[in-house]
This record gives sequence, structure tokens and C-alpha cells, in this order.
Amino acid sequence: MRPVTSSVHHLYLSPGMFGFARLAAYNYFAHVDRELTERFRQAGQSLEVHVVDVLPTASVRRRAGKLAAVVHQTATGSGPIHLLGHSIGGLDARLVASPSTHLAPDSDAMAWLPRLRSVTTMNTPHYGTPLASFFATAQGQRALYALSAFTFIGLSLGERPLAATGALIRILGRGDRTFGIELRLLDKSVDSLVDLVDQAGKPEVRTYLNAIKDDQGAMLQLAPEAMDLMAAGFEDRPGVAYQSTISMSPAPSPTKWLRTIGHPWQALSLALYTAIHRITSHCTERYPCAPLPVSANEPSVETTLAAAFKGAQEFAGVVDGNDGVVPIRSQMWGTLVWAGFGDHLDVLGHYQDSDREQTPELRHHDWLTSGSSFGAAQFSALMDAVATGMLHAC
Repeated sequence: MRPVTSSVHHLYLSPGMFGFARLAAYNYFAHVDRELTERFRQAGQSLEVHVVDVLPTASVRRRAGKLAAVVHQTATGSGPIHLLGHSIGGLDARLVASPSTHLAPDSDAMAWLPRLRSVTTMNTPHYGTPLASFFATAQGQRALYALSAFTFIGLSLGERPLAATGALIRILGRGDRTFGIELRLLDKSVDSLVDLVDQAGKPEVRTYLNAIKDDQGAMLQLAPEAMDLMAAGFEDRPGVAYQSTISMSPAPSPTKWLRTIGHPWQALSLALYTAIHRITSHCTERYPCAPLPVSANEPSVETTLAAAFKGAQEFAGVVDGNDGVVPIRSQMWGTLVWAGFGDHLDVLGHYQDSDREQTPELRHHDWLTSGSSFGAAQFSALMDAVATGMLHAC
């Protein structure tokens, strides 16, 4: 561990599969930004946070190039630099840090790399996800577009697009069995979702959605077969601390359905979650979305997971477990600093907040009804672990 410096730390946040930087005054990383800044302050350190506005579903190379350019333009001074990526964003960070990467023709553009101290990946598909294979199909591309609109509306506008959600559920339910989609129904659901955006007066959101429709290169790359090659080509940078957080959302069960009786939004949301959870569970033996077997003197992934979820009643399903988007074993890279039950966006602070007294910018909005029971206590522990790892790397 290096002596802790009093210089300003620079933290760069790269969003994930359904993510964005800032849209319509809404910050995708608002809760992470606030919590990590406060923890650095308590440690006597100053943290300057930068949210990188990458193309949401573009190739990892294109996204990583944007991340590297933003760091080059904004990392003033001589203080430590930290990269944090959620979902695909974790791959952006790893690619930028990799010694074998050549993202910029001008070597000066990467002159900041010696200041890089940590790379944090949260729920990142290091070994791919079957959901990307589904989204990479011609039919799945429209599903991705619709789900992205659903995510923004649910998190930022607090809307309850029941009709559009119902259409998505029917479509993804068929996709779960056949990977086929009736485009006419999906078009209707997309139109309904985008209409909500237009009604809210948020034209920049349509630009964000069009970027998803125009460039979905990352979906090809995140398929398990493609990530098998990418994982072999990524190198960790010596002297940089790599840490990861992983979460697993419980498999859908009849008990959870009973809890939604009388709550139509929760019932539809749970149905949508059930569909993508089942698609994500379709790992194959040949491409299992997991690291290669380790040597005899290293702990296995299953041993690590068993320790992380020790005592959890639902650990029995961990082999096929996922957070609704990424298989759990695919999320591990470097030092595992936190593991627990939570869905793909819970870990960013997008969980149900019962405190209606909070100001809008501090309020937490849930993504999907996953039944993970993730809340303020889990989020606080997660942020403690991430901040501690970053500070220890300096």
C-alpha cells in the first residue's frame, strides 16, 4: 500500500448496458457519486468525480476510447486516478488500463496511465452474458431499445408504463423459449415508451435511444463466445489494484408472485424481470460465462462464491445465478470486495426507497421487481467496500 496522498483524486465512472451519463438533469451514477465522495471526505481526501458520456451499446473499443479521451482532457494535477465501470463500463476500464491496448495514436493522450491506481468493476460481464446473445439478434435489437427506454423512464421519470411493459413481457416471454420476437408487437411497445419520453419534454432522451438503435456493437462482443476471446486478450496493468463487486438476484418463485397481488405495476415488473432472468440463465457447458479452471493451489470460483454467500438460503442456485443481466460467475475479476443479493441496477442505488421525504435528486427509484431485498444497508456496505479498496490502492 502506498502512502495516502493528499492530492485530489480523480474518479471516472463509465455506465453500463442500459446506462447513460446525464439525461434530462438525471445522473445515472448520482447515488454512487454522492456516497463515494462522502467516504473520501471522511478519510480526509478530496475526490473529483467525472461521469463519462459513452455511447451506450457501442463496441467496447469505441467506449474505451471515449473514456481514455475524457481522462486525458480532465485529469489535471498529479493526483491518483481511479476507474469504475458498471456492467459493460467495467470492460471499458479494463481495456483502457491494459498494457497491450492501443486506443490513441498520440502517446501523450495516455500519459496519465502511471497515475492510475485502481480499476473497479461492478456487475461486469467479464466472461459474457447470454442476454447479449439474445440482444445481438435482429429481433433482440428492438428489445434492447425498448428495455433501455423502460429503464430511463422507470429511474428518472418515475412513470409506470403498464401497457408498454405488458407488451414487453409477452414478447420476451416468447424470446425466452424461441429467441424470436413478433416485431409488430415490439414496435407498439417501443412507441408507447418513447411517447412517454416525448410527453415529458425530454428530446435528448430520444437522441440517447437513437444511439442504441444505431450502434449495438457491444452486444456482439458481450456474447459468451466472443468474450472467450476478449478475456484472453485483456491484460492487467502492473501496480494497479483491480477489484470487483458481484450480486445475485433471487430466481423468480411463486412466493414472489403472491406478494404482487393487488399491485399491478409490481406484477408486470416482476414478469419482465422473470423473462430476462431466464434468458440470462441459459449458459452452456462449452461457454459457461465463467473463468477457466484454476490450478490446484488456487481457490476455485465456486469456493469463493460459497464463502461470499455463506449462510444465504438461496445459495443453492448460485451456479446458474445472475443479477437479471449478467451471470454471477462472469462478474468476478481481481479482488472480490463485496458480494450480496441485488439486481443489476440495485448496486448503483436504484432500489425502492420508502423515504418519500427525500428530495427528488436523492430519492431512489427501483428498476425491476426482483425481490432481492437490496436496500440502504446493503448499498452503504457496498460503497464502503469500494471506497476502501480505492483508498488502499494509493
